Amino acid sequence: MIGKINKLNLQLSTRERNILILAAITTVIFLLSYVVPTVRDFYQERANSIDSVLLDLSRETRFIEDSERWRERRIAAEEQRQELAAQVHQGNTIPLIEASIQRDLTQYARQSDITINSTRLAQREQTEGWILVSQEMSFRTNDASNTVELLRLLETSTPRLHVKEFSLDRSRAQFTGSITVVGFARSEGLLPNASSN
Repeated sequence: MIGKINKLNLQLSTRERNILILAAITTVIFLLSYVVPTVRDFYQERANSIDSVLLDLSRETRFIEDSERWRERRIAAEEQRQELAAQVHQGNTIPLIEASIQRDLTQYARQSDITINSTRLAQREQTEGWILVSQEMSFRTNDASNTVELLRLLETSTPRLHVKEFSLDRSRAQFTGSITVVGFARSEGLLPNASSN
């Protein structure tokens, strides 16, 4: 700067030159004290903005991963609900549910070439929104493998009949036995009826 002043062929005294140097230094200090914090604040704000965007990005990524996990869980829960719903017996009244279970057991016995000797009245237990219906049947057959077929049909039955008790005896050329199966139904929404055990 001083060189520029000298080129202009201006004659400055030493005192004026010192004042101009002091003014230039003061201007530089003022600019540095104002510009440097402003630039620093700008870069700090930019760094904070980048950190915020990275945090938002990681949060969104986590939300996407979580939403996929929750979707998979929802699908699995829905499949399980449908599977369980297929195992529950349906009907408007308890006697209709009992008749349905007895009909299914009789049908599976016939499909297995088992002769039904007798069936007892269905027994029921009701608790916490569920009804457990127990159906007993005595039978006979000439081939023990027929009972295996009956058990296989019961295991794959829809709605599901669970074997509670099973016995098989051999007498001469025949097999006799009894089986007790249970089926489940929701008691919620059933119509009231006059009959009860």
